[in-house]
Amino acid sequence: MKASSSRFAELPLEQLIEHALYQLLKLRYSRNALKRYRTVWQHFAAHCREAGQSGGYSEEMATRFIERYQATGSERLTAQTGWRRHVNFGVLVLGAFARVGRVDRPVVCTAQLHIPQAMKKPLSDFEQFCRERLHLRPTSLKERMRTIAVFLNYLGANGISTLDQLQPDRVTSFVISRGPRKPRSASRGTSDLRSFLRYLLQRQIVHRDLTQVLPTIRVPLDGTIPSVWDPELVRKLLDVIDRTSPRGKRDYAILLLASRLGLRVSDIRALRLDDLKWDTATIEIRQSKTGATLSLPMSEQIGEALIDYLKSGRPQTAHREVFLRARLPFTPILDSHLHHVVDEWRTRAGIQFRTPQRRGLHSLRHTLATRLLQRETPLHVISDILGHTTSASTMIYAKADVESLRAAALDPEEVCHGE
Repeated sequence: MKASSSRFAELPLEQLIEHALYQLLKLRYSRNALKRYRTVWQHFAAHCREAGQSGGYSEEMATRFIERYQATGSERLTAQTGWRRHVNFGVLVLGAFARVGRVDRPVVCTAQLHIPQAMKKPLSDFEQFCRERLHLRPTSLKERMRTIAVFLNYLGANGISTLDQLQPDRVTSFVISRGPRKPRSASRGTSDLRSFLRYLLQRQIVHRDLTQVLPTIRVPLDGTIPSVWDPELVRKLLDVIDRTSPRGKRDYAILLLASRLGLRVSDIRALRLDDLKWDTATIEIRQSKTGATLSLPMSEQIGEALIDYLKSGRPQTAHREVFLRARLPFTPILDSHLHHVVDEWRTRAGIQFRTPQRRGLHSLRHTLATRLLQRETPLHVISDILGHTTSASTMIYAKADVESLRAAALDPEEVCHGE
């Protein structure tokens, strides 16, 4: 195992747990999520004490703890033992925090999952089917295949080596093992699993319709209200940035792209030097989420910020991505780093929100959409600016300003979005 560079690695386990819980609190994890993590970690600490281990986090002890307490699909858990269904993931999060000193939102690494050999070809064929016949977007396909890989890993861990052995009770136990989740996440995961089971039936890999045991979870398209910044707070955020430093030059350009053009986090991260069309004063990208091309005007303010960063702030490297780390190694910036960009400058500016809300880069995209509605910009124009494939995706922003929606829906005149 590689040596850890985190300052938390050598802390006593109880102190490490307290620091990790504080990080979850700062990331605005729900009360139920905090309770689940705290319960698993406290049981882990008790397990270590019983084994005579009084030091910091130990990978060996974590493995023993998971092997001893992780619930299997056939077990009936009570209210007192329900925490065991979260053992594996909870310990992995704590281990990651011990190594790197932060908690990132969870992403399942499918390469580390064990999929039975006999299931690998059906999985590969299903991926090809989704890509070529269902024409799923790259991000949707990636999410779907991650869910199915987790499902097949679960089956293998519970003694099922071939898909023709699959029974309804295993499908049900898998859904239960996923634990309580938000309706949108639960609905997406169940829909992905339903699609896979239908595919298996159509290909006669299984001989009964297993989708009937899956719950139906309905989530309204506009079931959430976007988080929106007050315009004065956006100005305050931009004004506090130290534009004399290389990092400040980079962060200022990033925040302008999010707040003035509404670029997604993934598109800002993937933005390349070749996407900057100086002769036409436009930014032309292929969107990471939809795969569709998008051309946006490069205003004078954005152009000057980009030039300032490229000439006086960006390290000289062979990388073609526009935004790089400000410290060695000068590699392309990651999504997690982009989150810290807005978080740090918001803290320096002393920005406080009146009510709880999301406060990352994507909330600046929401803010732009709402401002455009307030300016009575037609919905189809806003859809074009944000790179939505249909205006239906744009409708959710109207919840932040219903009166603006009424005006926008009736106004046939197209107007350009400004600074």
